Amino acid sequence: MPRPDEATAAGAADLRAPVLGGLAWAGALAGLLMPGRALLVLSVIVLGAGLAVVRRRPHAAQTVAAALVVLLGVGAAAHLRAGATEDSALRAWADEQAVAELTGLVTTDPRPRAGEHGGYVLVRMQVHTATARGQTRRTRLPVMVVAPESWAEPGVRPELGSVISLRGRLAPVDGELAALVRARGSPVVLQEPGRVLDGAARVRAALRASVAHLPPEERSLIPALVVGDDQGMPEQLVEDFEVSGLTHLLAVSGTNLTLMVGFLLTLARWSRVRGRGLLVVGACGVVGFVLLARTEPSVVRAAAMGTVGLLAMTSDGRQRGTRGLGVAVVGLLLFDPWLATTIGFALSVCATAGILFLAPGWRDAMARWMPRWLAEAIAVPLAAQVACTPIIAAISGKVSLVAVAANLVAAPAVGPATVAGLGGGLVGVVWGAAAKVPGTVAGAGGWWIVTVAERSGALHAPAIDWTASVAGVSGLTLACVLLTIVLGRLLPRRWPTLLLALVLGVVIAVPMPTPGWPPRGWVLAACDVGQGDATLVRAGPDAAVVVDVGPDPDLMAACLRRFGVRHVPALVLTHFHADHVGGLDGVLGAVPVGEIWVSPVDEPAPAADWVRRRGVEEQVPVAVPPLGQVRRVGAAVWQVIGPRRVVAGGAEGEGGRANNASIVQVVEVGGVRALLTGDMEPEAQVLLRRDLPALQVDVMTVPHHGSPHQDEAFLAGTGARLALVSVGEDNGYGHPGPRTVDVLEDTGARVLRTDRHGDLVVVVDAEGEWGARSSR
Repeated sequence: MPRPDEATAAGAADLRAPVLGGLAWAGALAGLLMPGRALLVLSVIVLGAGLAVVRRRPHAAQTVAAALVVLLGVGAAAHLRAGATEDSALRAWADEQAVAELTGLVTTDPRPRAGEHGGYVLVRMQVHTATARGQTRRTRLPVMVVAPESWAEPGVRPELGSVISLRGRLAPVDGELAALVRARGSPVVLQEPGRVLDGAARVRAALRASVAHLPPEERSLIPALVVGDDQGMPEQLVEDFEVSGLTHLLAVSGTNLTLMVGFLLTLARWSRVRGRGLLVVGACGVVGFVLLARTEPSVVRAAAMGTVGLLAMTSDGRQRGTRGLGVAVVGLLLFDPWLATTIGFALSVCATAGILFLAPGWRDAMARWMPRWLAEAIAVPLAAQVACTPIIAAISGKVSLVAVAANLVAAPAVGPATVAGLGGGLVGVVWGAAAKVPGTVAGAGGWWIVTVAERSGALHAPAIDWTASVAGVSGLTLACVLLTIVLGRLLPRRWPTLLLALVLGVVIAVPMPTPGWPPRGWVLAACDVGQGDATLVRAGPDAAVVVDVGPDPDLMAACLRRFGVRHVPALVLTHFHADHVGGLDGVLGAVPVGEIWVSPVDEPAPAADWVRRRGVEEQVPVAVPPLGQVRRVGAAVWQVIGPRRVVAGGAEGEGGRANNASIVQVVEVGGVRALLTGDMEPEAQVLLRRDLPALQVDVMTVPHHGSPHQDEAFLAGTGARLALVSVGEDNGYGHPGPRTVDVLEDTGARVLRTDRHGDLVVVVDAEGEWGARSSR
C-alpha cells in the first residue's frame, strides 16, 4: 500500500486534514452537548482506544496523536467555553429575570424585525461589565438585545464597533448567548466605532445609495450579493430564491469572497504584481471582505471557506484545497465552537467538500464530449447541490429540482453584479453621482438573477416535498451517495446524460396529467395557490365561476389548466387584498371572462384602481353586485348575502374594513349548498349570523384562511359538514388558528386545508351523493 505522500504525488486526494476536521467537528459537538462526566468518560475511552492502536501499529503513532489532540482538544475547549457561559453571573441573573445595567461592544448591525405585536430591533453585543442585584461583574460574554424600534433611527442607532451602555431585563436563552436582554429606552454611546469600521460602514452606505435608483428587486439584491445585506428583500422574491436553490447568493458566503479577492488578484496581475505581492493582495482582500461584511462568526466562516476555494484555484489546487478545508474546519471550531451546531457551517463545509472531491471528476468526465468550461460550470453547482441536499431538505422540507440549472443560468451574472456592486460602493465614497454607473451595471446583472429565480420558482415542479424526519433525511443521504456513484458512470456518456437531463427538464417544466384528477363529477374546487384564495364553481364542461384569484398569476393559470376551465362567465373578487386579486392576470387575458364583481370598498385603493383598469383594458365590465342578487350560470346558482354593511375591523388591524367588506355568497351546484366567505372578520360574521339565523350549508370556505379571529357561534351555526381552508404552507400568520380548527371539528365538520392536502374538491356521484377529495 502506498504511503500518504506517495498517494498524494500520484494524484489521489490526501484525506488526513479533512479527517482531522471531521474529528474536530465531532469533538466540538460532544463538548457542547454532553455533560461533564459523560464527556470525561468518553475522553478516557477514546484515549485508551488511541493507545491501543499505537501499540498494534507503532508507525501510526504520529497520525493517532494528531487525531487525539484535535478531537480531545477541540472538545475540551468547547466544553470549557460552554461551561464558562453556563456558570456565569449573567446566566444566573437571566434565570432570575433580573434588571441589569450593561456596558459592552456592539458586534452586529442593528436588524429591524417585524413581530406579532409590532416591530423591534435585534443587536448582538459583547458585555464588558454587568451590574444587577447590587453586584458588578466583568465579563466577555455575548448577549442578544431585543430593543425598541427607535434603536434603528438615525441618532439613536448604535453602530457596529461602538461601545454602549443600556438598561434592560435579562431573560434565559440556550446556546452560546449568556442572556437575552429586553432593552428599556435608548442606548448611551460611550465610544464611537474606530476609523476602519467607520470606513466599512461608509462603503456599505455608498453601495446602497449606488443602487437606490433601481427597481425594488435589484435594489435589495445587490447589497445581498456583495456583503450579505438582505434587508428589504421582497418576501416573494426570497421564496423564489429558496425554491430555485439560489438562497446562497443572499447570504455572506465563500462565493462572495472568491469573487472579490479573485477580482483584486486579477487587477494586481494586470498591474504586474507577482509572487509574494499577490499573497499580500489576497490577504488584504480577505481582511477587507471581513470588515465590509461585518466581523460576525458567519462572515469569518465564509471567509475561511472562500479562502479554501481560492486555494483550490491555484496549481495543485485539489491537494491544497483539501488540506485547507481540514485546517479551516479545525481553526473555525477553535475560534467559535458553536459553529458546529449551525446550519450555515454545515452547508459551507459540505458545499466546499462536494466541490473539492466530486466536481473535478465530473468535470473531466463531461469534458470528454463538451467544452471544458461548460463542463466545469455544470459540475461545480451539481457537486455542491448533491453534497448539501440532505441538509437543505432537513431545514426546508423540500428538495430543489431546478437548483443546478438555475445556478448554471444565473452564474454568468453573479460575478459582474457582485464586482460592479462593490465598485459602486467604493466609488460612492468618493463621488456619489458617479457611483450610479457601476450601480446600474450591477443592476443589469441583478435583473438577470432575479428573472432566473422568478422563472425557476414559477415552473410546474421546481421542488418536491420531503419529510424532515430522521428516516427521511437518512434515506435522502443514502440516495445522494448512490447518485454520486451513478453520475460517476453516467456523465462520461453523452447520450444517456442528455436523455436524463431532457427527462428531468420535462418533469420540471411541463405539467404531467394526473390520473383521475380532477375527479369525475367535481362541482366546487379550492385551488392550492399558496397564501390566498381561489375557488372554482363548475358551471359547465369547460366553464367555471371563479371566486378570487390568489396572489400569483402563474399559480392561478395553472389552477385553470388543471381543471380544464376555458371560459369564466363571472369572476368574483371578494375584496382587493393582494392574496385575493394578485393573480388576476392568470385569468384575464388567459381565458374569456364575462364580467367581474368586486367589493364595495376600494381598499387598498391602488389595488382597486388596478383591477378596474385591467377590466377596461380587457373590455370586461366591472361592477359591485347589490346585496341579495341571484344569478344562474349553467348548473350553478349563487346569491350575494354580504357584506350586510361595512364595518371596521377589530383584532386584525388596519385591513379589517376591507376584509369585512368581502363579498359573501351562497352557491348551489349539483345539489350541494356552499358558503363562500372571503376574509370576513368577526364583526361581519356577527352581522350575518344575526340577520340570517337560519343559514345552513353543506360546505363552507373558512373565513380569512382560518385566522384565529373568528366568531365561534357563526362557525358552529352554519351546520357545514365540510370546511375548506385555503392557506399557504409555512405562512407567517399562524393560519389556520388551532382554535378555529378545533371549533369546526367539534361541530362534526371535516377540515381540509390546501397547505397539507393540495387542491380540494367537492364531488357529486351519479346517485347525487357528495363527498370531498384532495390532490395529495
